[in-house]
Amino acid sequence: MLLDNTGLNGMRSDLGHLDESGDKLGFVRWQWEYRRATYDLKLHDRTNGQDYFLRITTRAIEGKLENPDAILEVEAVYIGRATFPHGLDYESPIPQPILNAATQRTQDLKKLLS
Repeated sequence: MLLDNTGLNGMRSDLGHLDESGDKLGFVRWQWEYRRATYDLKLHDRTNGQDYFLRITTRAIEGKLENPDAILEVEAVYIGRATFPHGLDYESPIPQPILNAATQRTQDLKKLLS
């Protein structure tokens, strides 16, 4: 599911600050290459035992990702249910408590990046 109203889309930050801010909130920079990076936050639903991931995709608009001064721009924010072994199902319904937690984390990240 694409989350459109997070306020993060289009925000810019240097890589070092984005890594540090994301780390404070539990985000991990998993997938990355020279110009793109993905930050994931695992959310576990204790009622159904499912894991969900809040995923933030970014693109370097200045520099490359091996440089902490590279400037990244948030492209999109997604949430999906984890599937075995390494996938995400973006079409599954997201339980409201998980959606609420994801919304809170995106707002917290937005504050740290502002």
